[in-house]
Amino acid sequence: MSFEPFRAFTSKTIVLREENIDTDQIIPARFLTTTSRAGLGRGAFYDWRYDDAGNLRNESPLSLAEQGDHAILVAGGNFGCGSSREHAPWALLELGFKAVISSDIADIFKSNALKNGLLPVEVDAQTHQFLLNNAGVGVAIDLEAQSVAVGEDRTTEFRVEPFARRCLLDGVDPLGALLKHTGAIETYEAARS
Repeated sequence: MSFEPFRAFTSKTIVLREENIDTDQIIPARFLTTTSRAGLGRGAFYDWRYDDAGNLRNESPLSLAEQGDHAILVAGGNFGCGSSREHAPWALLELGFKAVISSDIADIFKSNALKNGLLPVEVDAQTHQFLLNNAGVGVAIDLEAQSVAVGEDRTTEFRVEPFARRCLLDGVDPLGALLKHTGAIETYEAARS
């Protein structure tokens, strides 16, 4: 699978201060009836974004996602915990997010996000607290440099596993990265036969 190559970008943030946001909150189980990504954005944080009648909750910080200029989600610690479901990063991507920033992101969610074009960024506690306290602030993320800049005076580094980073920069998932080397693999296999 391929997706838009990840490049440096600047965006406003949406902040969810809650800790331990699990994948069932990100995309409730009742929306897991498909293997397609199409339409999952509507289900993203559905119970937080919509009331019982299906009306958008204007008081929810997630209502800003509908505007399209908030591509960075800042969340409390242990984001993406719970069951493994690729639908969670799919839903966040379709809602318009390109990155999730937290002090701690659950490993399985992090792996699923990286394989699907969503950048999980773990920052130090001080930067995380600043972002939690300043919803809507402009943040610049540079995957090539592995840095997050908030304003002109606050920059911090983050780490992404090298292969996953290369895949994001190239706009391919792990299988797509492998398929780019099909010719070399076939040559190697032919020489071994």
